[in-house]
Amino acid sequence: MNAPTVTWKYNLHDPDLGLPRNLTAGVNTRIVCGDEAMISVVRLAPNAQGVLHQHPEEQWGFLLEGSCVRVQGTEEVAMKPSDFWHTPGHTPHGIKAGPEGALVLDVFAPPRPEYKKAGRGFGRGQGAKPR
Repeated sequence: MNAPTVTWKYNLHDPDLGLPRNLTAGVNTRIVCGDEAMISVVRLAPNAQGVLHQHPEEQWGFLLEGSCVRVQGTEEVAMKPSDFWHTPGHTPHGIKAGPEGALVLDVFAPPRPEYKKAGRGFGRGQGAKPR
């Protein structure tokens, strides 16, 4: 029996999910945007690194698979699956994937305007300080 198609159900492993964005070498995301928040399903290749950046939007991140080191301000903290973190707006942050890579679910509120379209890079959200 086929399940009915619904417009509010998504799957993290759907290769066509949302809008694609290449953040940097080995770090790619698919973005799904709502009215007041957005999610970013980030896949990091083994040992890939995101650049240190900041933006005005609040961010929550959830490590779903693999391992990583979360960089926030001057701290670097090892993360394992099921760990999650909070990043207030305007806080410098980044990530370093472990040897097996990582799958991270980020939630932004409000949505990041530059992530509402496919593109490249971490963006420079309104009010963000240049890298």
